[in-house]
Amino acid sequence: MRAGAAGVAAVVLLAAAGCGASGAPPSAASVALGLKGAGLPIRQVAVYNEDNDPNKLLGRPGQYIGKANFRDPRAESDHAKGIDISEGGAIEVFASEDEAKKRADFVEAIGKSGIGPLAEYDYRRGRVLLRVAGDLTPRQARQYKRALTKAASSEPD
Repeated sequence: MRAGAAGVAAVVLLAAAGCGASGAPPSAASVALGLKGAGLPIRQVAVYNEDNDPNKLLGRPGQYIGKANFRDPRAESDHAKGIDISEGGAIEVFASEDEAKKRADFVEAIGKSGIGPLAEYDYRRGRVLLRVAGDLTPRQARQYKRALTKAASSEPD
């Protein structure tokens, strides 16, 4: 397990290295690393690019510019290949706060539709949207909310 965690950290650090100039949003990988560093039980992280994004939204107009999904062992796993939000959560990073807010409003509306499997906790900080598995308890989800404040600290409220 230690080797796996070191591998995830190495991938996250490599991805975060290209963050760029002042004012740039944090990378999805660096936010994942920040959440894990805050003591959350993130066991696996998948950082996506425009070729392997399961939603085919990465880099599209008005959509996220960075995405990572993660596993939290407290959430149920479907044991399928890949990681989906129901197994932990997702981090979506946007070019603007307006785009992040529009996406947050969209996914929150779906969650409030009453469709059980789509229910999730959604937290936005600046240009970062954190989507957390709905089968975590409210207390567990709030741990992510608190950690996001620090993990996305380069972002304004």
